[in-house]
Amino acid sequence: MTDFYDDLETRSSDRREAEQFAALPVHLHHAKDAAPYFRRLLADIDPASIHDRNALATLPVTRKSDLIALQQESPPFGGLAAVEIGRLARVFASPGPIHDPEPHGADPWRSARALFAAGFRAGDLAHNCFAYHLTPAGSMFETGAHAVGCAVIPAGTGNTEMQAQVVASLKPRGYIGTPDFLKIILEKGDALGLDVSSIRIASVSGGPYLPDARAFYEARGLEVYQCYGTADLGIVAYETEARSGLVVNEGCIVEIVRPGTGDPVPDGEVGEVVVTIFNPAYPLIRFATGDLSAVLPGTSPCGRTNMRLKGWMGRADQTTKVKGMFVHPSQVAEVLRRHPQIGRARLVVGRQDASDTMTLRCEAEETGEALSAAIRETLASVTKLKGAVEFVVPGSLANDGKVIDDVRG
Repeated sequence: MTDFYDDLETRSSDRREAEQFAALPVHLHHAKDAAPYFRRLLADIDPASIHDRNALATLPVTRKSDLIALQQESPPFGGLAAVEIGRLARVFASPGPIHDPEPHGADPWRSARALFAAGFRAGDLAHNCFAYHLTPAGSMFETGAHAVGCAVIPAGTGNTEMQAQVVASLKPRGYIGTPDFLKIILEKGDALGLDVSSIRIASVSGGPYLPDARAFYEARGLEVYQCYGTADLGIVAYETEARSGLVVNEGCIVEIVRPGTGDPVPDGEVGEVVVTIFNPAYPLIRFATGDLSAVLPGTSPCGRTNMRLKGWMGRADQTTKVKGMFVHPSQVAEVLRRHPQIGRARLVVGRQDASDTMTLRCEAEETGEALSAAIRETLASVTKLKGAVEFVVPGSLANDGKVIDDVRG
């Protein structure tokens, strides 16, 4: 596969950045004008001033973890939607519950590029095993498959024996769904003596693509590609034939920030995925997903020029309870903000003599009891809990995005 979905995927990085940040002020103005939540959140922001990544990083983040409360306070969408509910194509209820709007139009969730990169082409028949009941994944990928030009079997989840029978009779070329369910269908087909060999390609998401599943598909000669997205944003990034990270989707601006903050981290450092999408119906701006990832250097060998993510690397929300009180990543970030001598830091929560303990491990060139005492005082002030401070060599803390490490077992 050496062709591309369109020319946007191969435009220069400078051109992409210029075009996206030329469009962003217009998008911000629309969000302020049409969505009550963003009217409040961006009340003091001049959209015209948000013309590059540094300016974007000054805007507040909106956290996925806050959506349930926001939607309960201001149903149905927390004031984040920019159109009335009756003007949407579909409305979903994800677990939480969180209500997710789907606008009208072709490929509203931007899944077509991920499917195209996985090998789906016009005229293919796709077996879509994402759920169609209340949650958006089924529609998310069906609309993208239609944009590519595929016909779709709306298979949904469950009923494995019937799934295998449908594959044997209709002979779809591609599978869409979670990484594990295709294996279950194929094994069921084998057990029933059915020919399920028509499936040659797959686009998978919604769960980890583990080595045992990868080996199973490779042994059968299947080309399986991952993509990453959320029920709110749609598809954010996708794997290509280069097998070298996930290429960020066109129509998204992705930042990696220090967990608990909105502050971008250097490329290569693990942090929380924050996404801005150009969806006029649901204009999510600096939407903090709660997922961890990192930016890979350079561009993909496949020829697509957008930023690449390393992939899903865990959850950013590492809130834990110490001595009956919650400690948040944002509090660790506040300690760092007050002590610029610290590079990275990690709060290790342990247990000793039947009591919880906290130790803030700090990467720092400058050390000493005076600095240690000052950091301890700040830690106590911010968290209302006492903790120890331990200095470590710069660069020695693992680059895994962990801000709070609970080792109590």
